[in-house]
Amino acid sequence: MSRDLKILALTGGVGGAKLAFGLSKLLPPEQLAFIANTGDDFEHFGLTICPDLDTLTYTLAETANPETGWGRQDETWNFMAAMEQLGGETWFSLGDRDLALHHQRSQMLAEGSALSEVTDTVRRAFDIKHAIWPMSDSPVRTIVATPEEELAFQHYFVRDRCKPAVTGFRFDGIDRAAPIQEALNWLESVDAIVICPSNPFVSVDPMLSIPGFRDRLKARSAPVIAVSPIIGGQALKGPAAKMMKELGVPVTSTAVAAHYGDLIDGFVLDNTDAHAASEVSCATVVTNSVMVTLEDRIKLAERTLDFASELI
Repeated sequence: MSRDLKILALTGGVGGAKLAFGLSKLLPPEQLAFIANTGDDFEHFGLTICPDLDTLTYTLAETANPETGWGRQDETWNFMAAMEQLGGETWFSLGDRDLALHHQRSQMLAEGSALSEVTDTVRRAFDIKHAIWPMSDSPVRTIVATPEEELAFQHYFVRDRCKPAVTGFRFDGIDRAAPIQEALNWLESVDAIVICPSNPFVSVDPMLSIPGFRDRLKARSAPVIAVSPIIGGQALKGPAAKMMKELGVPVTSTAVAAHYGDLIDGFVLDNTDAHAASEVSCATVVTNSVMVTLEDRIKLAERTLDFASELI
């Protein structure tokens, strides 16, 4: 029955893209679609960069760098080498082929295309069959608050390597943002919503903070299932654990479940955290959620879909 489900998956970052890939191997395009976080987006070298959209795109197209999970495999770096020679900014690396995507996106946006239209054009160019929508066509920018200053997310994440302590977040432009209508249309007929194992504060919260979107998810009778990005008190990718500690939040999978609150109907924990399942206020399932291999991704996706079937 789990293979008959229609799913909307919310994703951001490398961990989210890994589960997204597993889901894409189990469900055909008419049963699975994705919304990606765009709070990480920023302007650099005069180009609009969409890191989470691109990580999802490269992952689904099987062209992502297998060592990093982001960027393209077999990339070259002539542009960055030339930029360094000229004394330009080199803290955010753009590979030569990756640069072509950013240039094409920026040109299309400048000519009046919506980000969702650009994303669909890129998806088709990479021969990805599943629908991918940005969380909004309106720009939203995640701002990280620290004791000294506020930082644009990529300055915090890449330039400063997550070193500053975090005291909070805000999402510039969120009050003017709206979900993509095609995504809302898809949502109306889904059997379940899956929140991939992405950073709850800076990958998922921007999506849930779009006016009305969280309420639309809650209004559906379809169960919302979140997969924990915290395993054994650690985040396998990204700064989620560090952020939680600095915000005074326990670095546990149960704290992630509590963060989502009454939005979620089901929560997926790793085997390492099996002892904490009873502390989660919604239904839980315990499984291996460490995605090292392709088989790991598919098995976690399969267990998540089975869980969704059990909750319907």
